Amino acid sequence: MVLRPADGDLYRQALRGVRQRTGVPLAFAGELRDRRLVLSHFLGARTSGLRDLRVEPGKGVGGTVLARLRPHGVADYRAARSITHDYDDPVLGEGIQATIAVPVAARGRVHGVLYAAVRDDRPLGDRATAALLAIADGVARELAIRDEVDHRLELLGAAEPGGLPELRAELAAIAADAPPGPLRDRLLRACARFDGPPVPETSLSARELDVLGQVALGCTNAEAAARLALKPETVKAYLRSAMAKLGVHGRRQAVQAARRLGVLP
Repeated sequence: MVLRPADGDLYRQALRGVRQRTGVPLAFAGELRDRRLVLSHFLGARTSGLRDLRVEPGKGVGGTVLARLRPHGVADYRAARSITHDYDDPVLGEGIQATIAVPVAARGRVHGVLYAAVRDDRPLGDRATAALLAIADGVARELAIRDEVDHRLELLGAAEPGGLPELRAELAAIAADAPPGPLRDRLLRACARFDGPPVPETSLSARELDVLGQVALGCTNAEAAARLALKPETVKAYLRSAMAKLGVHGRRQAVQAARRLGVLP
């Protein structure tokens, strides 16, 4: 089974982009769960008051974004009249004075909300909003592709043998359009498993390839163990064995060497 990369990693990468492009001290994001926005990813937070906060549609800045499906911001949160003040305690406890938020949405579906915030009176204007929108659009596109991949893989598991070549071609086409990164690696690995290429006798074992595939996706040993239903110590053993066969001394070098041999996408 080829598992989906963690969506949280994508949001955390987006938050780094928000801070780099806007210069704000605080960036955070929430994912939509059961029609509520759950604030779960933070960069620059001083308190834990906002963590795991559930935001209802129409309430606060993020809830206003959910209800209107467009960016919204306030220059003075404490005095703002364009929002409800259901979440004043955690927001003001974090010292937030001004904030803007934009939806992460694609194909009519909202996935989450990205925020940029400051603790002083610096303005958050059109340039910051534009940067946030561009980053949110990139996150939404990636999530939409991941959803499509999940759908195709479900079809692949249920397909009759005669329909497999067509589904494999569709997966390959999505891989060609995907940007470099964990998602493309996942797609290529799915195609390789689907094709079932013969593994040379001198190559890595199937389990060693499984472990290296998870390393290529950015997984830690513990994460790889959870995804492959193995013990962390077993993952380490497979990784050590693979590195010894490949003549390298590091995780990334092992992935690169396996790719050069053509046994890992």
